[in-house]
Amino acid sequence: MMDTLKGQFLIATPDMADERFAGALVYVVAHGEDGAMGLVVNQALPDMHFSDILDEVDLGTDDEEIRVSDSLLDKDVLRGGPVDSSRGFVLHTADYFRDGNSYIVDDNVCLTATLDVLRAIAQGQGPEQSLLALGYCGWGAGQLEAELKQNGWLTMEFSDELLFTVPLDKRYDAALKKIGVTRATLSPQQGSSLPN
Repeated sequence: MMDTLKGQFLIATPDMADERFAGALVYVVAHGEDGAMGLVVNQALPDMHFSDILDEVDLGTDDEEIRVSDSLLDKDVLRGGPVDSSRGFVLHTADYFRDGNSYIVDDNVCLTATLDVLRAIAQGQGPEQSLLALGYCGWGAGQLEAELKQNGWLTMEFSDELLFTVPLDKRYDAALKKIGVTRATLSPQQGSSLPN
């Protein structure tokens, strides 16, 4: 059985060969022998908010009136990654779970990629904390391990605050700080390996 990074963060280093991940903080949703999947959790899509997503999807019949708070309507939509960028994913606290629709990442976090979670959020019945992303990051078998060996990523244990509370533009530096590194001291020779 291989070590897994599921439920942890990847912090892009200056050695990251793929410029699409420059300054990226990725939350790993799944990691196994067949590959890995994650979501970039610190990069908002320009001029895209929750209200734009609600305008695009049908959340119910006309007789179901949904009143959504302005703060929720203004919530950023994240660029989850370069793969399938039209597909939406909601990372959220485990207080919301729908059997068959929600995927448990760990005790604290679930992933749901169906409209029921958007409907629940819009109706005020959703998870306590959530973030919405379009697209995801995908790695084939052994690909993420190779990028780790090439010092493309640092790894970091899960932090609820980092995932849901820290402002997007401060998440990368906050992640570095949690592992005792700054942008200034981040050398091209840093890098990380899989956890023991």
